[in-house]
Amino acid sequence: MSVEEYEKMSATEQKKEDWMNSKWRPAMGWLYLVVCSADFVVFPIMWSVLQGLFHGTVNTQWQPLTLQGAGLFHIAMGAIIGVAAWGRTQEKLGGANNGGIQLPANVGTTYQPPGSVSPAMTPNTAPVAGPASTGFGAGFNTPMSAPMPAPMPTPTTTGFGGRLAPIQPPQPII
Repeated sequence: MSVEEYEKMSATEQKKEDWMNSKWRPAMGWLYLVVCSADFVVFPIMWSVLQGLFHGTVNTQWQPLTLQGAGLFHIAMGAIIGVAAWGRTQEKLGGANNGGIQLPANVGTTYQPPGSVSPAMTPNTAPVAGPASTGFGAGFNTPMSAPMPAPMPTPTTTGFGGRLAPIQPPQPII
C-alpha cells in the first residue's frame, strides 16, 4: 500500500487492526473448547462405538490425549487464556479501542481505583426507608417488624463419658 492510498483511507480504516491481532483471544478460547469437547466427549464415544463394531466388546477405555504428559496442555492453555483475559482487561481500563465503538465520555468502566471513591459512594450502601436492622435474617435492609423470640432451652441428658448430650428424638418404627 502506498502513502497516497493510506492517506485516502478514512480515519476508522487507518485505525483498524489486522483481524489476527484483534481476534486471537476469542480464537484461543474457541480452540480450547473444541479440543476439550473432542477429547473428553466425541473421541471417547467414537472409541467405544468403533470397538463395539469391530471387536464386539469394549476392551479398553479411551485415554484423553490432552491429559498425556501430566496435563501440560491444559496448564498451558489456562495460562494463555488467563493472561490474555487479564491483558484485555488492562487494555480496556487503559482506554483501548473497543472494536471501533466510540463511547461517550460519561460512559466507562465501573472500576474505581482505590482512594478515588467519594465518601458519598461507599460500597454496600443503599437507600433505606427506615433504620437498618442488625439482626440476622432481617433481609434487604428493612427494619424487622418484631423482635425474634429467644431460643427455647433444650433438655439435656448425660451422654457417653458423663458429658451432657441433647435428648434424642424418638426413632420411627420401620
